[in-house]
Amino acid sequence: MITLRPAGERGHANHGWLDSYHSFSFADYFDPAHMGVSVLRVINDDTVAPGAGFATHGHRDMEIISYVLSGALEHKDSMGHGSVIRPGDVQRMSAGTGVRHSEYNASAQEVVNFLQIWILPDEQRVAPSYEQKNFGARTLDRWCLVASPDGREDSISMHQDAMLYATRLTQGVVLTHSLSIARTCYLHVARGAVRCNDLEMAGGDGATLTDESLLTLTGIVDTDVLLFDLP
Repeated sequence: MITLRPAGERGHANHGWLDSYHSFSFADYFDPAHMGVSVLRVINDDTVAPGAGFATHGHRDMEIISYVLSGALEHKDSMGHGSVIRPGDVQRMSAGTGVRHSEYNASAQEVVNFLQIWILPDEQRVAPSYEQKNFGARTLDRWCLVASPDGREDSISMHQDAMLYATRLTQGVVLTHSLSIARTCYLHVARGAVRCNDLEMAGGDGATLTDESLLTLTGIVDTDVLLFDLP
C-alpha cells in the first residue's frame, strides 16, 4: 500500500529569512495525523535567504541529517566542527547528551535550499558526534546508501536501525529497489517529478510504503528522491 503525503498539505512557515515546509508536525505546525513515520520524525524543506541562518541553538537525543539541494550551508557546532555543506554532501549530527550548533547560508547572493531530517535514536544519552561525506556522482541514476546503522557501503552511520538512500534520477530512467514487507518505507521527492509504481509524485510529495515488496521509479523529469527504510 502506498499512502501519499501531498506537498500542498504540508505545514508552512515563512519567517522572511526562512521559508520552510514541514512534512510532519514541527514547531507551530501541529497535526496529530502527521507526527512522523516509524522513527522518522522530521523532514523540513528549508530555503534560507542569503547571509541568513539559524543562530546557535541546542539539541538532545536526536539524529539530525542535513541534505543540501542547492547553495551552500555553513555549519559550526560545540564539538569544534566547522564545514560548508554543498549539493552531494550529507551531514549527520548525533545530538546525544547535548550539542549546540548554527547553520547559515554561506552565500551573500544566493539562497540555500536543504532538507533538515530528524530521526529518533535507538539509544538515549550517547556521546555527541558528527560526520559528513560527499556522495556526488554515486547517486546518479542509482540508489546510493547514504546513511545506515553501521556505515556500510561507505555511508555515514547513525544510532538507529534505519537506512537512507538517495538518487538523482534522470528523465526517462527506470530504477527498481526491493523492499522488505516487514519494514516501513517513506519516499520523499525533494524536487522534480517521478512515477512511484503507479503513483505520480512531484517535488515536496511524500509517500509511506507498507506491505510493498518492490519499488519502481520512473523519472518524469530530472528528480531528486530520498528513500527511508525504517523499522
